[in-house]
Amino acid sequence: MLCLGLSCLLLHVFVVFGTELTFELPEKDKQCFYEDLEQDVKFAIDFQVIAGGNYDVDCFVTDPQNNVLYNEKMKQYDSFSHTTAMKGAYVVCFGNEFSTFSHKTVYLEFRHGDEEPLTKEMAGNRALTQLESSCMSIHEVLKVVASSQTWYRLREAHDRIKADNLLERVSYWSIGEAVLLFVIGVGQVMLLKSFFNEKKGSVAATT
Repeated sequence: MLCLGLSCLLLHVFVVFGTELTFELPEKDKQCFYEDLEQDVKFAIDFQVIAGGNYDVDCFVTDPQNNVLYNEKMKQYDSFSHTTAMKGAYVVCFGNEFSTFSHKTVYLEFRHGDEEPLTKEMAGNRALTQLESSCMSIHEVLKVVASSQTWYRLREAHDRIKADNLLERVSYWSIGEAVLLFVIGVGQVMLLKSFFNEKKGSVAATT
């Protein structure tokens, strides 16, 4: 089971052979996730930065002996797969230490192991019946659909955050323009009023 950092939030869904989660990564911080795996087990990770700064993080993966299996700097998204050579805790770490003020939101999917057959009868090497073949085809299509839904959810979240940030900037700019127009309007009124006051004074002096 993954040991999550203190700021992990939003989503924590366990499936048979993997975990999906979305977590916050503060500026100048690093968070690591641990998974105990047996030997000769294939695992894969997919990650993507949903929000924050330039949408990039550092990521590295190590084995139980602290050997670096994967190490990439300032990546927006990536995938990595590996087959374990030993039993123990494998570590996936994300770093935002290069950022001084940008908070990041990162999506991570960790999968491991081989998928079990749909039924025990399919576990052997015998030929599949037409019904079993249809079930396998539907199962593969549904996996593609689930993967596509995940991708579209991430894209929607990414675009939504961008739209919210744009709306916030436009709102602040509109407020600034309104204040500026008000100040200019008041200034023009006061300037015109001062012109009339000077004329009244000059007429009184001549009389």
